[in-house]
This record gives sequence, structure tokens and C-alpha cells, in this order.
Amino acid sequence: MRKKCTDIAQGELDVKQISDNMFETMYGASGVGLAGPQVNLPYRIFVVDGEVINNGAETEDDIDPDLVGFKKTFINARILEETGEPWAYEEGCLSIPGVRADVYRRPVITIRYFDTDWTEHTETFKGMAARIIQHEYDHIEGVLFTDHLAPLKKQMLRKKLGMIQKGVVDADYKMKFL
Repeated sequence: MRKKCTDIAQGELDVKQISDNMFETMYGASGVGLAGPQVNLPYRIFVVDGEVINNGAETEDDIDPDLVGFKKTFINARILEETGEPWAYEEGCLSIPGVRADVYRRPVITIRYFDTDWTEHTETFKGMAARIIQHEYDHIEGVLFTDHLAPLKKQMLRKKLGMIQKGVVDADYKMKFL
């Protein structure tokens, strides 16, 4: 989880099958994003589905327009720009179950990536969609959301994180510890 991932060469892997498997794993763990290193793949690939958040909306007013149709696979992604005033939002991670904390991220990003058909895209995302991408992108860069926390907050979580690292964790899904 701490290593920077490598690019995937076109034709090297069946990225469509990997993407399908990652979505299945993500949904099984009730996540909105999943990156290669979280499933023991050292490659620059991650999947996201913000519709999961919108599906839980209680009213029409609760639906986030930035997440409508927001289901994508990102291959060999590179964030080109992050702009705007950083805003806090409580994040969690499937790799660190039971730990949540406010993380400050910029609200607008521009990212270049390939999809599973090897079509290149350069797109700008904002709000929650940008945050989900930034979180998963961090994984392929060897970064965890806890790395963004203030030293005092990290200190407060040290024992809990140590227990997770030792495999003492309660999760609704299977976890593998290396």
C-alpha cells in the first residue's frame, strides 16, 4: 500500500476483467472506490462509482449532480491540476476499516487517464467526484488518507492503526495482510 504503482502497458493485462472484478469487490465491501494496491495489484488502476452515494439519497434534493453517472475506471491516471480552496470532509477507507477523519482536499481536479478500451481522456471533476478520485489516486501513489491528517490526529489514531496493521480488525469483508 505504500509503494507507487506502475503503469499498465496496453495489452499487458485484461483491464476489462480486472475492472469488473474490482467493481465486484468494491460493491461487496460497500465502497465507492477501489484501487489496484488494495487488491494486491501494483498497477495504476482504480475504479469509482459515486452513484452508490446518490442511491442512498433520501430525497431528490440530496442527490449530488456531480455523481450522476459517475462510474469509471481510471488506468495510468495522472492528476494534472488541483484548484480551489481545500475543504474538509470525513473520509474512510476500505483498507483501514473503522477509522474516519476529516481530510482537506481541493474541490476541482483535472485528470488524464485511459478507460478500459484504452481511450485517453482528460476531464475535470469537482466536489465529491473530485474527492473520490483524489482518495483513490492517492492509493496508486502509495499514500493513505491518514497521511493527510494533522500530527495530533495521527497520534490519536496510532493504537487503532497499529491493531489494523497486525490484522486485529473487524470488517464486513475479507482482508488480506501481507
